[in-house]
Amino acid sequence: MKRYSFSNLILVLGLLFIYLPMVLLVIYSFNASRLVTVWGGWSLKWYAGLLDNSQLMGAVMRSLEIALYTAVTAVALGTMAAFVLTRIPNFRGRTLFGGLVTAPLVMPEVITGLSLLLLFVAMAQLIGWPAQRGITTIWIAHTTFCSAYVAVVVMARLRELDQSIEEAAMDLGARPWKVFFLITIPMIAPSLAAGGMLSFALSLDDLVLASFVSGPGSTTLPMEIFSAVRLGVKPEINAVASLILLVVSLATFIAWYVSRRAEKRRVRAMRQAMDEGAKQNWQPATSNVATPPSAHS
Repeated sequence: MKRYSFSNLILVLGLLFIYLPMVLLVIYSFNASRLVTVWGGWSLKWYAGLLDNSQLMGAVMRSLEIALYTAVTAVALGTMAAFVLTRIPNFRGRTLFGGLVTAPLVMPEVITGLSLLLLFVAMAQLIGWPAQRGITTIWIAHTTFCSAYVAVVVMARLRELDQSIEEAAMDLGARPWKVFFLITIPMIAPSLAAGGMLSFALSLDDLVLASFVSGPGSTTLPMEIFSAVRLGVKPEINAVASLILLVVSLATFIAWYVSRRAEKRRVRAMRQAMDEGAKQNWQPATSNVATPPSAHS
């Protein structure tokens, strides 16, 4: 009989600690009772009730919109910062710039949110923008926070790349911007996708920053859930959380499947290239073998 080691036991307990609450959340989203802690049978009425809860669905759509904008912008800014820090090793102020890029990673969100709030208030008094806090200010705050994570992920990938491919392309006459878009970007595409997904999840989950820089009519889903939980968990919250889990799981599976197929195609192409190279090296070797003299000569 196979004996389970202590490490396997810790692994199982850790996975249960992480995923068991999610499973219970999904199960209780089908609870027919209005009391969350009392099981009243299976029902889909809370999912159907989401269509009538315009306030909650508005917060969901607003959070998804902000998360999408944040993911795109954070990937662009984080990639540029990572490229500067890895491809331009010597420039004045590099240490200061690197510290500013990674500062949001170690800065408490309360400090970041308060600083951004004071910045927006001062800008509104000086230049009149932003006139009021809303989706735009939340988007700027989330981008500031998530760009640091993207920069760290992309920097780790850029340091592992072989720069000889980029140098060979520039030796053949390609301009730096063309090398960046046609060679560097495809090679770091997995890290860009990882940074985008991480930024999307962080923006969708953020509560502290959004609480500081949001205004009337810009309540996000975490803010809506937090305000509702203080009065008691509603069954609609379980339903919308289950739908978000489903969407995130499907998106993660699709990303894994696409990356897996791309990796298989890359490995297959490398094997074909190696086989063709081996055949080309073998044919000249066999053609140079001397023909033995004929017996009649």
